[in-house]
Amino acid sequence: MLSNATKGEGRAVLAAAFGVGFSCVITQVVLMREMLGAFAGNELVLGVVLGNWLLLMGLGTSLGRWFSAGRIAFGALPATLVFTAVLPFGQMVALRGMRQFVFQRGASTGVIETVIASFAVLLPYCIVAGLFLALACRALDVAGSAHGAGRVYALDSVGSVVGGALFSFVLVFWLDHFQALCVPAALSLMIAGWMAGEMMRPEVSGTAFGANAVRRKQWALAAKCAPCLTFLLAAGCVVWAWRWDPDAATSTLQFPAQSLLFSGYSPYGRLVVTSSGGQTNFYENGLLVAATPNIEAAEEAAHYAMAQRPEARKVLLIGGLLTGAAREVLRYDVAELDCVEMDPLVTATGKAFLPGEQADPRLRVIATDARRFVRQGRDQYDVIIVALPDPSTAQLNRFFTHEFFLEAHRRLNPGGVLSFAVGRYENYASAELAQVLSCVWRTVRRSFKEVRLLPGGRVYFVASDGPLRLEVAAALEKAGVQPRWVNRHYLQAVLAPDRLAAADRAAQQEGPVNRDFKPVLYFLHLRHWASQFQRLPGWLVAVMLAPAVYLLFLRGASGAIFASGFAGASLEVVLLLGMQVVAGAVYRQLGVVVTLFMAGLAAGALWGTRRRDANPGSLRRALGLLAAAVAGCAAVLPLLLSGLTRLNTGPSGETLAQAAIGLATFGIAFLAGAQFPVANALDAGARNAAVRLYTADFLGASAGALLTSTLLLPLIGVVGVCAVVGALNALAAAVLIRKVSLA
Repeated sequence: MLSNATKGEGRAVLAAAFGVGFSCVITQVVLMREMLGAFAGNELVLGVVLGNWLLLMGLGTSLGRWFSAGRIAFGALPATLVFTAVLPFGQMVALRGMRQFVFQRGASTGVIETVIASFAVLLPYCIVAGLFLALACRALDVAGSAHGAGRVYALDSVGSVVGGALFSFVLVFWLDHFQALCVPAALSLMIAGWMAGEMMRPEVSGTAFGANAVRRKQWALAAKCAPCLTFLLAAGCVVWAWRWDPDAATSTLQFPAQSLLFSGYSPYGRLVVTSSGGQTNFYENGLLVAATPNIEAAEEAAHYAMAQRPEARKVLLIGGLLTGAAREVLRYDVAELDCVEMDPLVTATGKAFLPGEQADPRLRVIATDARRFVRQGRDQYDVIIVALPDPSTAQLNRFFTHEFFLEAHRRLNPGGVLSFAVGRYENYASAELAQVLSCVWRTVRRSFKEVRLLPGGRVYFVASDGPLRLEVAAALEKAGVQPRWVNRHYLQAVLAPDRLAAADRAAQQEGPVNRDFKPVLYFLHLRHWASQFQRLPGWLVAVMLAPAVYLLFLRGASGAIFASGFAGASLEVVLLLGMQVVAGAVYRQLGVVVTLFMAGLAAGALWGTRRRDANPGSLRRALGLLAAAVAGCAAVLPLLLSGLTRLNTGPSGETLAQAAIGLATFGIAFLAGAQFPVANALDAGARNAAVRLYTADFLGASAGALLTSTLLLPLIGVVGVCAVVGALNALAAAVLIRKVSLA
C-alpha cells in the first residue's frame, strides 16, 4: 500500500486523518456559533463563514503541491496536528475581543466587515488543516497508489461523523466552548506524538547514523519521549480550560462596560445575561433577545393585539417572556396564557433574574418549538401574539410564512386575532422596508380577511376574519387598562392618519408571497439590513466569484468533483431548511442532519476505495453515473419535501418526516462521497492529482454553501436551487459519459 513509509507510519497517517476530521467538525461548529455572536447573528454570517472555511481549506490543500517528497510530507504532519490543536483557542479569544478592539464599539457589522474578519480569523486554522490533507496523501505516496487519497478522504469523513455526533449529543450539554475544544486538541496532540515517535524510530530514520550506536540510542529515546511530551501538553490544555475558566474571562471582552451575571450553554446556543445602567440584558448567540425594563416593546407587543379583543379568555404568546409582554397580557381578564419559549435555559434564567414575570398562576410556560406547537396542538385561542424579532434568520422566517399563517388561523377561535411586528417605521418607508412590508402584507392576506398596520416603535400587523379597530386608546380605556407607554398621547402621535396612510401605501404595493421553501422575506430583510452599510467593493465581489472562474478551467474528474462538492453543500442547506420546517428548530435534530451527511460521505468514500477496476473507461462511466444520480436526487428532492409538509400533521407524521429527511441526507452524501475515490483512481499517476481533487471539492462546496444560503435559496427557493444543482451535475455526467463513447 505504501511506497515511502512503513506500515506503522501509514497507520499513523490514517489515524491523523481521522483526528483532523474530528477536530475540524467540532472547531467549525464552535467557531460558527461564536461568529453568530461576533457579527450579525443571521444565516448570512453562517454562509460567509462556511464559504470562507471551505475556500481556505481548498487553498490549504493546494499548497501541498510544494511538498514533492513523501518523507518530507510525513515529517511535516506532526507540526500541522499541533497547530490544529492550539489555533482554535486563539481564534476564540480573537472573536470575543473583536467587538472591543477591532470594530467600533456598539456599531453593527456589515457584509464587508463580516467577510474580511471571518476570513482573517479562519485563515490560519483552515490553511493548516487543508495542508494536512494534501500532506497526508503525499505521505502515502498517492502518485503510486490509486486509493491512498480515497483512504485519507474516508478516514477524515469518519472522524467528522464521530466528532459531529459527540458534539451534538454529548459535549453541547456538558461543556462550554473552550472545554469542548480541549477534546479534539487532546486527540490531535496525542496522535502528533505517536507520529513523531514513528518518524524517529531508529529502524525508520536511524539508518543515517550508520554504526554510531550512541546517536541511535539518543534517537530512540527521543522517539519514546515525543508521545509523553504531547500527552503532557494535552493534559495542560484540559487543566487550563477547567481551572482558569477562559470562557468567563473572555466573555468580559465580548460585553465591555457591562457586568457579567450569567453565561451558559444549551443545545440551542450560548446565553449570556449582563447588567448595565440598571438594565438586565439577555443575549442568545450574541443577539440581544431581551432587555428589561423595556416598557415600549412589552406594551406594544401586548396591547395592540389585546385592544382588538380585550374580552379574550385564552391567549397564546410566542416569545416575549423575558421582555415583559406576558405581564402586560395578564393585565386583562384572561383565564389562560400559554407562553412558548424554545430554549429551556431562557425560561430558567428568566425565572432566576426576573422572578416576578412567571409568578401568575394563569401563565403556563411551554418549552418547545413554537412552530411545532402551533402545528400539532389542539387548543384554540382568542388571540395569538408573535413577540419575536424581525425575520433576520431562516429560523425566524418560519413564523412569517404563508404556511405558518394558515396554521395560526386554524388555532384561532372564530374572529380571533393574530398579531406580529416587522421592521421599524420612522416617518419614512425606504424602498427596502416597503418591499419587506408588502411581502408580509401579501402573505398574511392569503390567510385572513382583514389586516391592519399599526406603525408604532415597530410596524405591527393585526389580522383576523372579524372586525379590527384602529382606535386602540379608546379600547384600552374601556377595558380599564392604563399602560405607562402606550397611552392616549403616544397613540395619537404614532397612529396619526398620515402615518397610517403612508404605512398602508408601502405595504399594499405588489410583492411576493413568503413561503417555507421560498423564504423571500428573509432575503428582503437581508437586503434591507445590507443597505445600511456601504456596497461591496469590486475586489471583494471578484474574490467571491473566483470559484466560478475556477470552474471554467476544470476538466474531466476535477469538474465532476467540483459539481459534487457544490451539490453536497447546497443540498445540505436545503435539507437543514427542510428539517427546520417539518420538525422544528431543535438543535439535536439539526445535529443529526449534519452527522448523517458526514456518515454518508464516509460510507460513500469507503465504497469507492473498494473498487478495484483500473480501466479508465469503466471508472469514467462510474463517475458519470454517480454525477447523474446526484442530478436525479436534486430533481426529486423538492417533491419529497413538499410531500413531507403535508404529511407532517402529528407526532407519528413528524417522526416519519425526520426519518425521510435523514435517509435523503445520507443518500445524497453517499453519492457525493463515492465520487472522490473513483476520481482519484481515474487520475492515478497524474502529478498532484489528489491536491487538484481536494481543491476542486473544497471550492465547489464553498461556492455551494455561500451562494445557496445567502442568495439562491431566498431568491429562487428550493425548486430553483435543486434545478441549479441538477443542471451542474447533469452537465458533468454528460461530459464524462461522452468521453467514454468517443473512446
